[in-house]
Amino acid sequence: MNDKYIVYFMSRARKKMINFIEKKLIENNLDGIIPSHGNILTALYENNGKLTMKEIAQITRKDKSTITPLINKLLQLGYITKEKHETDKRSTYILLTSQGYQLKETYEKISSEVSATAYKGFSPEEKAQFLTLLKRLTDNFTSAL
Repeated sequence: MNDKYIVYFMSRARKKMINFIEKKLIENNLDGIIPSHGNILTALYENNGKLTMKEIAQITRKDKSTITPLINKLLQLGYITKEKHETDKRSTYILLTSQGYQLKETYEKISSEVSATAYKGFSPEEKAQFLTLLKRLTDNFTSAL
């Protein structure tokens, strides 16, 4: 295969994965939730449901300006709430609500379906090699920037 197709296939795979996730969100009646909410929800689930905006930005490796509208949508949908930091008045905590915690099971189910679909037909060795190569590709671009 010609090397020049790498961007095409990476872009196409990303788009197909996003389409798959969107389909699963609709099937599970998660109106308003989009794939981009996944990183934020994962960060909260892995950190006892409470992080500052700055921490979410660091964990997700996204700018605060990028995560702010995503946070606002989750707030509007009732999955999170905001709370002022006890000592730093410039800082705000983002906390999962009970509705946000209830979403976790469905979220994890969808994540498992994404992984199962992505790795369908891969041997354990191929999966490990693919992840190693994908990480190396990411590192190559990180060091080039």
